[in-house]
Amino acid sequence: MRKIVSLLLILAMVTFAIVGCGRSQQEEQQGASEQQGDTADQKPFKVAMLLAGPISDQGWNATAYNGLLNIEKNLGAEISYTENVAQSDFEEVFRGYAIEGYDIIFGHGFQFGDAAMKVAPEFPDSKFVITSTDISQEPNVASLNNDNRQQGFLAGALAALLTEVNKVGVVGGMEIPSIQAFMNGFDKGAKYINPDITILSTYTGDFVDAAKAKEVAAAMIQQGADIIAHDADAAGLGAIEAAVEADTRVIGAISDQYELAPDHMVTSALSDLTKAIEVMAEQIKNGDFEAKMYNFGIEEGTVGLAPYHNFEDKVPQEVKDKMQQIMDDIVAGKIELD
Repeated sequence: MRKIVSLLLILAMVTFAIVGCGRSQQEEQQGASEQQGDTADQKPFKVAMLLAGPISDQGWNATAYNGLLNIEKNLGAEISYTENVAQSDFEEVFRGYAIEGYDIIFGHGFQFGDAAMKVAPEFPDSKFVITSTDISQEPNVASLNNDNRQQGFLAGALAALLTEVNKVGVVGGMEIPSIQAFMNGFDKGAKYINPDITILSTYTGDFVDAAKAKEVAAAMIQQGADIIAHDADAAGLGAIEAAVEADTRVIGAISDQYELAPDHMVTSALSDLTKAIEVMAEQIKNGDFEAKMYNFGIEEGTVGLAPYHNFEDKVPQEVKDKMQQIMDDIVAGKIELD
């Protein structure tokens, strides 16, 4: 009898252990399934960008594209872009990305503004951000602008400090607000240093015709300019080439263009939206968005001067100190740019 009871107890214990183990495994599987479900339910953060030019321009469009790559790398976003978008296709491309559920759609350049404001009301869950303008529209259109006046002022002041003949040249691309701001800033910056300086200034009328920009810059050099600056996107590569061929110093624009002319590029006047675009995307991802104009400049670190590279020992220290003082004074409001 005792043996029978003992056997029954052992059988009961084994049965309980098997059931308990089965429950534990079942609970683990259920928990894992729930976690997988949570992951599947999480919507990917998606960011798209429209560009009017090529990402290979080593200037305006390349800067924005690098910002998009940083968003992918640092924010874990799923990204997409369309370059060389024709104006007639603006609305279609905006609408296509919005239909695909992109959280943010950047239009890189003021020219995208009208199309964004037309399409945005149809897609309230997408945020439309247009660069180089001051537009906004409730509830989901904002703009992101670098202060091109500051950028131009720095280029003009440096050119005036470095010229040995009091004559400098500056080549602009299309005569649009951001380029006009740069060109006006250049004029003010140069005259801030020397009111009597001669400034040769020309718009080429586009952002892609490097041959035309080269011709314009070469003419300025023939007229005696010993410093050439530009803000002409891809066309600006022609201005740089003209300076190299004439063995003349040049000031780059938008991004650090040192590698394009290591022996002639003194520095570049930066209007770097790379950082600004990433910061904007991070704010939106964190739920911090307002339909307004976001303005960045020297104080935010998106406008300034690139390193002097090969000219580090050729640019006098007093010139470097003066440029730093000018940047400090602009931030402090001691220099009027309007």
